[in-house]
Amino acid sequence: MNHAVHQQAPPDAAVREPVATRTTIVIATRNRVTELMTTLRHHRQRSPESPVIVVDNASTDGTAAAVRHRFPEVRLLRARRNMGATARNLGVLCARTPYIAFSDDDSWWAAGSLGRAEAILDDHPRLALIAARPLVGPENRPDPITELMAHSPLRSDRPLPGPAVLGFMACAAVVRREAFLGVGGFHPLLFFVAEERLLSYDLAAAGWSLAYVDTVITHHHPSGQRPGSRQRHSVERRNLALIAWMRRPWREAFAETRALLRESPRSSTALRALGGTLRRLPRALARRRALPAEVERQIATLRTAPDNDTAG
Repeated sequence: MNHAVHQQAPPDAAVREPVATRTTIVIATRNRVTELMTTLRHHRQRSPESPVIVVDNASTDGTAAAVRHRFPEVRLLRARRNMGATARNLGVLCARTPYIAFSDDDSWWAAGSLGRAEAILDDHPRLALIAARPLVGPENRPDPITELMAHSPLRSDRPLPGPAVLGFMACAAVVRREAFLGVGGFHPLLFFVAEERLLSYDLAAAGWSLAYVDTVITHHHPSGQRPGSRQRHSVERRNLALIAWMRRPWREAFAETRALLRESPRSSTALRALGGTLRRLPRALARRRALPAEVERQIATLRTAPDNDTAG
């Protein structure tokens, strides 16, 4: 991959060598310097042995300078433009450990969780991804996704450390670097939102397993600087349609797009999603690769399970 990026490395004397760790924490951020400083402080306290790579998505709020000044041990990559979710791919490419723990700039890993994840991945060589248990806010509320993953109806023919899943939250995932890079990481066409769903499909299609493990824990304190719900919903609808065109049977792709067409006259959210889908459709079709029948069976199982959708 050829990406435009400036790499900022601290002086050798300031580099803290990791101690017996095989997991790198990768964080993509944009214009949330206050939240990022809190996150990096927590990582320094709770996972001091794990190297951290921050990919700055062309921030304009002094993020890069703050990282260099306050956390010189962190490896900083500066993208010249906002790369969205694919900025994480840069961090994974630059990591030198077999495992990667993703964080957002408003989340951090609980003490001891990364060591547990390493042991689990060591013991399960075909496990590509651990979906961790996210606890939200200072009250440590379980994220609603944990209940869905804990009761996933999927079954695996391999022994797994927890329920098999076909979805995850990016800020609560530990991945095998080899598997992640082998399927191309997060897809650039989606930019942001629902990127986890496509990666889950691609990992499963390549023969890897994904599992929810409730003893691996991350803390998520959602930032107040987030896209509006209408904008996010529009982007999500667009990306789900694009995923269908890239991976799902033709009938599913047409159904997603027809639904947007029907709703567009009375919904500005659907209209924006439809326009975004049609503009990107040629690129989606150029990247089409239908999922294997076994993965489609897993998706069907999740769809028919009551109140359960762990496919994204």
